[in-house]
Amino acid sequence: MNVLMLYPEFPDTFWSFKHALKFIRKQASFPPLGLLTVAAMLPKEFAKRLVDVNVRPLRQKDLEWAEIVFISGMIAQRDSARALIARCRAAGKTIVAGGPLFTLEHEQFPEVDHFVLNEAEVTLPPFLHDFARGRAQRMYASQDFPDIRQSPAPAWELADRQRYVSMSLQFSRGCPFDCEFCNITAMFGHRPRIKTTAQVLAELDALDRLGWRGPVFFVDDNFIGNKRALKEDLLPALIQWQQGRRGIPFSTEASINLADDEELMRLMVEAGFSQVFVGIETPEEASLVECNKRQNRGRDLVADVKRIQRAGMEVQGGFIVGFDNDTPGVFARQIEFIQQSGIVTAMVGLLQAIPGTKLYQRLNLQGRLTGHTTGNNVDGTTNFIPRMNRETLRDGYRDLMRYLYAPGPYYRRIRTFLREYQRPRISRPLNWRYVMAFAHASLRLGVLGRERFHYWSLLLWTFFSRPSQFPLAVTLSIYGHHFRKTCRALRL
Repeated sequence: MNVLMLYPEFPDTFWSFKHALKFIRKQASFPPLGLLTVAAMLPKEFAKRLVDVNVRPLRQKDLEWAEIVFISGMIAQRDSARALIARCRAAGKTIVAGGPLFTLEHEQFPEVDHFVLNEAEVTLPPFLHDFARGRAQRMYASQDFPDIRQSPAPAWELADRQRYVSMSLQFSRGCPFDCEFCNITAMFGHRPRIKTTAQVLAELDALDRLGWRGPVFFVDDNFIGNKRALKEDLLPALIQWQQGRRGIPFSTEASINLADDEELMRLMVEAGFSQVFVGIETPEEASLVECNKRQNRGRDLVADVKRIQRAGMEVQGGFIVGFDNDTPGVFARQIEFIQQSGIVTAMVGLLQAIPGTKLYQRLNLQGRLTGHTTGNNVDGTTNFIPRMNRETLRDGYRDLMRYLYAPGPYYRRIRTFLREYQRPRISRPLNWRYVMAFAHASLRLGVLGRERFHYWSLLLWTFFSRPSQFPLAVTLSIYGHHFRKTCRALRL
């Protein structure tokens, strides 16, 4: 059987890095890890083809080749998913859908033949069993949490790897915390389930055999959910794995209490972790209480961020405005925090209520929901009635984003970060793509851009005071170009 694995397009979002990718001639940040994992679970005798429309279009000959289509995606990919499903339906193909979008909104897609929802390790085998016998049901769902030690390595060979900036893999699922706005615990539970160290190393070895020498993103929603397993097993093994190689830079997501554990930070840096995304959300204590972000409460969050930076990891931060306890003063306080902390990549979004979260349930009971979430919390929209005056929230958010990514504040933030940052022990070697990006940036930003004074001033300062961080300064300057273009597209 010919199986087409189909991944919808992301809109132009904060995390797409669409405008930055053009500088290095890449089409997307990461391949679709979920679909590649599902592909590895399918019978070996099936012929499989991946079409990620973020890197190339779906062609008619792809549809003619396929006998069955597996499609997955997230809420932000909803519009593209609808269009792709319509094409598959018009071509008379059997459509099987799974992943977060369809788990949350399957009733909105009547054209889909079969839904394989929740975690595929549980729901895919019974579907395949029934499908082989011609009696497949329309819906396969389960609240069971599988043992991911049984998960296969993703079928990376299906991906056109040279079109992506980074590969990705997963060590754990689940998070010990219970933030009101987050649906991770609803989907994956509170107890982090982990793969064995042997599994992780085998996946890295597979990428190595395929010739991948670029970054790897650990997609765990909270990489440090099981600190003991990291410190006693995985991280020492990764440190050893890196020896004798050019060094593969890693990145991941973690909670702010990472800053409390110097040993853990040291091991992560030695293993190759140079970036970590942290959900900071807000400096407002009342709003942290409201959303049950207990791991962030009562802390000096600026000092926490700087400890992680000094350890050798760049902190990328997630922030939210629009909590019930937010006042009009929250916008200025968010700016002050972000500028002081030196978080260059600061994703500030309006609060949105995602189905399956406690926030969604609460707002539904209060009659405050106004529609579906877009799944893109930096597009200037929200799907509920806020406590703050809606115009005040909209205008405050617009001004906040425009300030943060205006050339002056943005480039000052890069300097604040670089003053704290300790260069990681493992960093990407320079190559022709970096040289090309530097030349492109120097023309686009340093000659044609309105930020040209800030650009050259930063590079001169970095060259003389932080020469080892010069490539990072160029990279962050390019990121700023993407963020400014994204901000100008806000629906405000």
